[in-house]
Amino acid sequence: MAKYKQSDYELLRRRCVELDQAGWKQGSIAQALGLTQGWVSQTLKKYREQGVTALQWRKPTGAPTRLTTDQLQQLVDELNKGAVYHGFAGAIWTRPRVNEIIRKLFGVSYDPSQVGRLLKKMGWTRQKPQSKARQQDSLAVAQWRDDRLYELKKSAG
Repeated sequence: MAKYKQSDYELLRRRCVELDQAGWKQGSIAQALGLTQGWVSQTLKKYREQGVTALQWRKPTGAPTRLTTDQLQQLVDELNKGAVYHGFAGAIWTRPRVNEIIRKLFGVSYDPSQVGRLLKKMGWTRQKPQSKARQQDSLAVAQWRDDRLYELKKSAG
């Protein structure tokens, strides 16, 4: 089957119907237009069931969203309260944690990859926390960096 632009398929569907009404067989229509017989058969079936509207090009729609816009806003409000507020150890939101909140609030579940897509849609960005020791003294680190590190670099070079 040839590759056409989406807008061309409406013309092909209309031509299929014209040729069918002129008495052509489905196999001949498919061969003449460079399509498969199955595609022609499905097009004619849709035309018989739905009429001219079945021939029109429509933007393909995906699966319906599981959460409404209001629910997404409610989710953002809940996430802004923090992970600790919702009983998680640590303040970091992970996709499984967000999915658990979605399941508790709205009774639906997402694949973890889709939770990431959902967070991005809501304006949240993926961030990796910087790891550092709890006992670390930031003043001592800055002092070391300014004094000792400079000396080490100077002696190495």
